[in-house]
Amino acid sequence: MAIGSATLFNEEALDSRKGVHVLGTNTLKLVIVDDTITPAADDATPRYADYSANEVSNAGGYTTGGIALTTVTYTMIDDVATLKADDVNLAINASGFTDGYFGILINDSATNKEAIGFWDLGGPVSEQAGPIALEFTDGVVAEFPANVAA
Repeated sequence: MAIGSATLFNEEALDSRKGVHVLGTNTLKLVIVDDTITPAADDATPRYADYSANEVSNAGGYTTGGIALTTVTYTMIDDVATLKADDVNLAINASGFTDGYFGILINDSATNKEAIGFWDLGGPVSEQAGPIALEFTDGVVAEFPANVAA
């Protein structure tokens, strides 16, 4: 399942300018939440703690706190600041979650685990019915406005 475009939290730009995010070196995680919460770009100071109560179950191939993204790079591509990573894959698992609706990108290295953005997964996504392949289009996790330095 392709994730598609990320919606960046408005707060992300401020956090980046404050030095909260060092996107090429920080540990970034994809936290999967259910539909009892709906993230929005204008969520005030979004952090992992804001979404953790709505996280899918710690079972199957998913671990509470999210899935660490691998091969993360943050560079300029055609004059656009671009965050890239490998796709996230979860094998089918009979004890896994059945209620994934949103993926929240969290900076696990940041003091308050600030959130960067999110995707609507078109849920419910089920690990039990899996496998689940969350494919970033051409490896692109997020593209940032031109005024955000890489």
